[in-house]
Amino acid sequence: MRIDIPQEAVRLLLSMTPEERREWLSKCSPETILLIDAAFEAWSAKGQIAPTAEGWRVWLMMAGRGFGKTRAGAEWIYRLGWSRPVRIALVAASIDEARAVMVEGVSGLLRVAKRQRHKLTWEPSLGRLTWPRGSVAQLYSGDHPDGLRGPEHHFAWCDELAKWRQAEAAWDNLQMGLRAGIRPRALVTTTPRPMALLDRISNDQWTVVTGGKSAKNINLPRNFIDVMMATYGGTRLGAQELDGELIAQAEGSLWPRELIERSRCAAPDGGCDRILVGVDPPAGAGAGSDACGIVVAGLAGERMYVLADESVEGLSPEGWANRVAAAAARWNTSQVIAEANNGGAMVQSVLMAADLGLQVRLVHASKGKVARAEPIALRFETGRALFAGSFPKLEAELGGLIAGGTYEGPGRSPDRADAMVWAMTVLGETRSGVPRVRRL
Repeated sequence: MRIDIPQEAVRLLLSMTPEERREWLSKCSPETILLIDAAFEAWSAKGQIAPTAEGWRVWLMMAGRGFGKTRAGAEWIYRLGWSRPVRIALVAASIDEARAVMVEGVSGLLRVAKRQRHKLTWEPSLGRLTWPRGSVAQLYSGDHPDGLRGPEHHFAWCDELAKWRQAEAAWDNLQMGLRAGIRPRALVTTTPRPMALLDRISNDQWTVVTGGKSAKNINLPRNFIDVMMATYGGTRLGAQELDGELIAQAEGSLWPRELIERSRCAAPDGGCDRILVGVDPPAGAGAGSDACGIVVAGLAGERMYVLADESVEGLSPEGWANRVAAAAARWNTSQVIAEANNGGAMVQSVLMAADLGLQVRLVHASKGKVARAEPIALRFETGRALFAGSFPKLEAELGGLIAGGTYEGPGRSPDRADAMVWAMTVLGETRSGVPRVRRL
């Protein structure tokens, strides 16, 4: 059947189930499909349409891969840009991702404008997109939160927030600048991952949460959906990546939530016999690099304790090395353990140059992060290692370390967790390097 008038096709689509729509579209001509594709709200899934409730400030769209999060975000922003002259923030994990996905991508703003037979002015060198009526969208990176300090916006679109290296700082700066106009709002499109910031956003009284499964997108080929469901259906990965469910605890975690809560205690009354500062240096330097994991651990008798998480983000090598020295001074220790593979030599050279009397031991990673963590997790399970307090960011990373060698926690690397593991590994060594027999 051929439909020449788009409005008729729209009415017909609205009366169909998703399966009926997919079947009907498979028989349409390319011209008809292009016309229908431009009428996004006619065929989109419920979770892709902006909330109609009053008073919301944040629209959180957590959904499976292929659900159409990017298309929904681009459609929403495109229409807002035509409403009146407004300032819009487009934030992704990096400027390159914002450009490649949100603007130039197959479901990005330029493609949406083309479907509507309109043209937006795109200036890649400036990271700026301009509407004919004066609206301006500026690209920002979740790796550089200071870029969001100051600018005011009417609206914001944040893509894949769970991938941002400095998510909390970037989000907070964005929120403080989201104050232009009478009703500023933000959309977050992301595949769910265990993350304290996502929990905070979703539980906020001014947030509306929508989402859906990958299979709900009628644009996805049926055979792709069948293969994905046959391969990942019923698994944790499938629930998260295809069904868009936020799984609070990773299956197979070395540090499940129950273990973390059971291991919590107060600091040892008599203090510690030995205290170390574990350091996992970032691979890069300055803003946009991974965090520098700085975790203080102590040994009291036969038990080890996590005493502090003093990790930092976005600093130069000299900056984070000075934070390591400050942590050592606060905990009255001279011993620092740093991984040599990722800039540990910088820690050593900076601290030695400062003449602070610190003993810096460089350790070399012969195994992966998860493999190194497994013996330390065993110590927690047997009560020989404890958390002397609450360390939310460190605990979130530990919960993402999966037996078998994968990491499914927040961020791109478990920097805090690795720093803790290094410190506790060295604390667990005997001074002679061989096991001792202790007289009872």
